[in-house]
Amino acid sequence: MQGGRLLTVFVCLVSTVALVNAGDPYFYYTWNVTYGTVAPLGIPQQVILINGQFPGPNLNSTSNNNVVINVFNNLDEPFLLTWSGLQHRKNSWQDGVTGTSCPIPAGTNYTYHFQPKDQIGSYFYYPSTALHRFSGGFGGLRVNSRLLIPVPYADPEDDHTILINDWYTKSHTALKTFLDSGRTLGSPDGVLINGKSGKVGGQNKPLFTMKPGKTYKYRICNVGFKSTLNFRIQGHKMKLVEMEGSHVLQNDYDSLDVHVGQCFAVLVTADQEAKSYYMVASTRFLKKEVSTVGVMSYEGSNVQPSNVLPKAPVGWAWSLNQFRSFRWNLTASAARPNPQGSYHYGKINITRTIKLANTKNLVDGKVRFGLNGVSHVDTETPLKLAEYFEMSEKVFKYNVIKDEPAAKITTLTVEPNVLNITFRTFVEIVFENHEKSMQSFHLDGYSFFSVASEPGTWTPEKRNNYNLLDAVSRHTVQVFPKSWSAILLTFDNAGMWNIRSENWERRYLGQQMYVSVLSPEKSLRDEYNIPLNTNLCGIVKGLPLPTPYTI
Repeated sequence: MQGGRLLTVFVCLVSTVALVNAGDPYFYYTWNVTYGTVAPLGIPQQVILINGQFPGPNLNSTSNNNVVINVFNNLDEPFLLTWSGLQHRKNSWQDGVTGTSCPIPAGTNYTYHFQPKDQIGSYFYYPSTALHRFSGGFGGLRVNSRLLIPVPYADPEDDHTILINDWYTKSHTALKTFLDSGRTLGSPDGVLINGKSGKVGGQNKPLFTMKPGKTYKYRICNVGFKSTLNFRIQGHKMKLVEMEGSHVLQNDYDSLDVHVGQCFAVLVTADQEAKSYYMVASTRFLKKEVSTVGVMSYEGSNVQPSNVLPKAPVGWAWSLNQFRSFRWNLTASAARPNPQGSYHYGKINITRTIKLANTKNLVDGKVRFGLNGVSHVDTETPLKLAEYFEMSEKVFKYNVIKDEPAAKITTLTVEPNVLNITFRTFVEIVFENHEKSMQSFHLDGYSFFSVASEPGTWTPEKRNNYNLLDAVSRHTVQVFPKSWSAILLTFDNAGMWNIRSENWERRYLGQQMYVSVLSPEKSLRDEYNIPLNTNLCGIVKGLPLPTPYTI
């Protein structure tokens, strides 16, 4: 479905409007963030609602639209939203993480203004502060192609979002108390599909209805906290067409492993007997499988689904092989008319290699996590603000983390973790996982080419195994147990950008970092000025804004 439009329009002008191409249309939202009570697993609990909805409303946009969202924080704590997968070209001010923005104080509002410039695809948003994500506040985010850009498949009958996630019945404040005291969260209590948990043989209302013979698009995102989830539909194949903003070669799958933070778009044709069918989402790589079901029904039928569910795959080798089957569609156009394959990333010389090893250790008797022996802590003054006001030395040190982890890491350094990367350099990042658990990593502000994932230890000779032709350009990569994954990208988006574990327990306890990508020109060609409505906090509170950039 192309040319999507935002559903609710409000007149709400902000000072950042003039910074973005005035020829592109504007769409306005007002979002009220509140607490509410729902029972996703049958136990009433406090959740975070957006405009009274759990999950939050779907954000439906089109490439290059200007999206203006006035967020009212009616919680009792500071709050931020981040837009996972949106690159915010030249505009890390809108990224909505604590390294770039002061949280919205309780009882106040803040207006985000961003533009999904030269992007299409399936994404989601969620709270980035504290452990608010564990209580909701997340929702689907789609960016449709402009009408003049063809997509490599026929328009579907309809376009739906499926948010799958693991879930805990305790509140985000209780879970935060656990982590702050040195306890771990343990296994999740259940799994949700669009905020609901179904039972086989139960009275489950259909989440989706399909007309016989028609084809539908489903955007499946794992918005959870720690668990890879396998998604499958009784009796139906899923044709994978898009992944985190990239059109892919269209292969059929019986099930898909969706790692935390990842999104897939599939086409499903209603070509089976006209009745109801179960969608199944189940955890992978945990000691005990946790699962749920949702119902997909054919229009006009009241025949209940079979109680025999399709089985989940076993072992992570299956998941690794599925990853290797994903290929970039070289002939399809994405947000621009030129084919995706016109960018020959495999022919660019690597200028720097950064190896990031996830690390775990006790600090003052409590578990913390890090990268290369550095465990990140947030600062009262956001890193980007300190840098923009030229007060970095009062808040953090650059390059505490090294490009190569030590052979043996026995201690964790706890401090802000910021790495300088030279503007417009082509960089190789290798994520190393020396643990037995599954890992997933995300990079804000960019998409990257996920060129390899293999068991064992990375060495330079492993580059011979890289896919340098049609690796998928995406923003989140999984790292299997005792394995490594390599990505390639050009750091051409100036700003302060978060690299983080998508395991939210690990991220909260330090397994994240920021990369500072500075343009030496300090020009509007490379980066926007700070929005005039930006909240200022910490040591920059009350200060006049620096001299703005010019062309």
